[in-house]
Amino acid sequence: MSILVDKDTTFIIQGITGREAVSMVRECLDYGSKIVGGVTPGRKGRDVYGVPVYDTVREITQRTRVDGSVVVVPPAFVRDAVFEAVEAGIKLIVVVTERIPRGEVAQMVEFAEMNKARVIGPNCLGIISPGKAKMGGIGGAAAAARKAFTSGPVGVMSRSGGMTTEISNALTAAGLGQSTAVSIGGDAIIGSTYAELMPLFEADPETRAIVVYSEPGGPMEAQLASYVSGNGAKRRLPIVAFMAGRFMDEMPGMRFGHAGTIVEGRADSSAEKVRRLQEAGILVAEEISQIPELVKRRLKESL
Repeated sequence: MSILVDKDTTFIIQGITGREAVSMVRECLDYGSKIVGGVTPGRKGRDVYGVPVYDTVREITQRTRVDGSVVVVPPAFVRDAVFEAVEAGIKLIVVVTERIPRGEVAQMVEFAEMNKARVIGPNCLGIISPGKAKMGGIGGAAAAARKAFTSGPVGVMSRSGGMTTEISNALTAAGLGQSTAVSIGGDAIIGSTYAELMPLFEADPETRAIVVYSEPGGPMEAQLASYVSGNGAKRRLPIVAFMAGRFMDEMPGMRFGHAGTIVEGRADSSAEKVRRLQEAGILVAEEISQIPELVKRRLKESL
């Protein structure tokens, strides 16, 4: 099993003729993903590695089933692209683009929720269910993705796209495969937070533990701690977290890396986030290398 994507998931790429998107098409196809079309207005009739290009999303959804869309268009056009996909009935939108104005992100996330669609990102690398499909640039080339990600019982959620692969690779090296790994996005406002994805992992019988990569800034870790502590879980899963950028506690108001990584107050600090996670029963690793051993310990304790 997996969450969000599997071997039968069909998706399109909006902005398919852009340089980044062209590479993504090749990587996803090589991995075995089912890309059924792409959209670049004015480029209808072309193809990218055999994937047909259309002017609109609706032209594709009228021809075939489309489960998801990867949005790889310039920031100024992302909101319109997401609205177009949702209006065409697509229920999973992965937004790779970064530097989108917060107000526009809030609008597209709200519009998706109103139409029972889910947004992953923005500023993310996508989703991979090892051995089944990858949606987005996560893992890079197919050969590299197959090496870093292997099928197994650990769900991974990360604000950093690169660290999604790094953590999964560490788990794989320790003999711990992944059910699904999700790069949730590094911006201050995103479509799906840790807490919002937890019910999906809990409902997946293959997932037996969760690894979370966190950063300073924003309320997502507090929301996760509240969710875990609130006994609202369908199935309680052991969670191991890693908090990056602890040095930022000494530099309030400074951004490091992602747009969402801004410490604006005590609640945003890594120390406060670590405290809340630990109070919720979540193990927090001091180093990335500790994660596999902590996961194994938690899995053994849950038997």
